[in-house]
Amino acid sequence: MAARVNLTIQQGATWSQSIQWKTGSPAAPVNLTGYTARAQIRPSKCSGVIVAEMTTPASGIVIDPLTGKFTLSLSAPTTAAIAPGQYMYDLEATAPGSSVTRVCGGAVSFSAEVTR
Repeated sequence: MAARVNLTIQQGATWSQSIQWKTGSPAAPVNLTGYTARAQIRPSKCSGVIVAEMTTPASGIVIDPLTGKFTLSLSAPTTAAIAPGQYMYDLEATAPGSSVTRVCGGAVSFSAEVTR
């Protein structure tokens, strides 16, 4: 089951968040060598509208293979273009053999920018 990780993003600000994927008992970081990843933010789980999208290797997701960390990021112009409110997201990782795992997901809260 994917972990639930809720996010808060400030409208108009540069945003980044690291998420570490661990598995096993005791939990250990997953070796992400050769993995790709993608994440989407939508108004709701079933919405066909993509508010923001991040992918590897050079579009908003950086993977640190040995620590099992994904760093997601959005630029200030991207966050400025998103209306304040509640959204949903998830992060999927694709293994070298094309096996896809949903790592995490949850709510995304965009707080309104005052200084514009």
